[in-house]
Amino acid sequence: MTILRLPTRAGVRDAAAKIAAILPPTPLYIAEVEGVPIAFKAESLQPVGAFKIRGAWHRLTALDSAARARGVVAFSSGNHGQGIAWAAKRLGIAATIVMPADAPVAKLAGTLALGAEVVRYDRATESRETIAANLAEARGATLVPSFDDPWIIEGQGSAGIEAAAQMLAAGIGSPTHVAVPCGGGGLASGIALGLADARITVVEPEGWDDMRRSLDASWIEPLGDNPPPTACDALMTKRVSSLTFDVLSRRDATGVAVSEADTAAAQRWAAQTLRLVVEPGGAVALAALLAGKVRAEAGMLVILSGGNVDIEGYARAMAGPGPVGGPVAGAI
Repeated sequence: MTILRLPTRAGVRDAAAKIAAILPPTPLYIAEVEGVPIAFKAESLQPVGAFKIRGAWHRLTALDSAARARGVVAFSSGNHGQGIAWAAKRLGIAATIVMPADAPVAKLAGTLALGAEVVRYDRATESRETIAANLAEARGATLVPSFDDPWIIEGQGSAGIEAAAQMLAAGIGSPTHVAVPCGGGGLASGIALGLADARITVVEPEGWDDMRRSLDASWIEPLGDNPPPTACDALMTKRVSSLTFDVLSRRDATGVAVSEADTAAAQRWAAQTLRLVVEPGGAVALAALLAGKVRAEAGMLVILSGGNVDIEGYARAMAGPGPVGGPVAGAI
């Protein structure tokens, strides 16, 4: 991919202004964990059920009229695809989304319902990046990666700007530590740019924690062979990008990994305590907090990044033994 420019803090603020002009803020919930009030940003309640709508809107509104006329191509397990499809429909742009054959039914249905063309591929034997790049070249369309793009990173970072304003309004101060789900790192790096004074902890599923290992090593570590199965389909990224890694490494971000059991427990806690449906990939930052892999502290912000669940998988998570929910949290 040719990098046209680098993402900036000013770009994150521009994206936040764009998003504020078309969408209301997603709710911020305050609930105690170990006696400490923690802020939870419910990006699961976006119109497409995930934060990805932010980067999609910022990227597609940056296209000129000629590029819009040629359309866009994206690759996604579902959330980025739905964000691109939503923005493209609103802007009158043709969108094609390359999705894995085993993508959750809810994400596939959501993408199709928004009018996008869907091209399926085999996650185990085919490269979504190659398929999407070939389609974009053949059609003269703009390729919109899910995280390896400065506009996408800036757009996702608008969630941090929005949450910081909500925390101040709630009287709990600015965020000092943010726990963020991480696949390719677009959301985490965008928030790192937007909230320059906050510590950033990225959270990934065990066996898919290439960003954690990359940050520890100070260079990009690709995912190893034969990673374990995970319910976190939104976070199954085999290699992080230099753009996201560079932002996070310069901010001295750290990473932790959580188990499938930790993630399911977090989904149950979110349902019991916050009355929120959160998908596995969207629950990993909460999982790290509840499992003690991230310490509860004043000024903490936890991002609940998506809520597009597969019903059968969600039912299995809900059926497992879970923590007893505390008082129902209020939203701001």
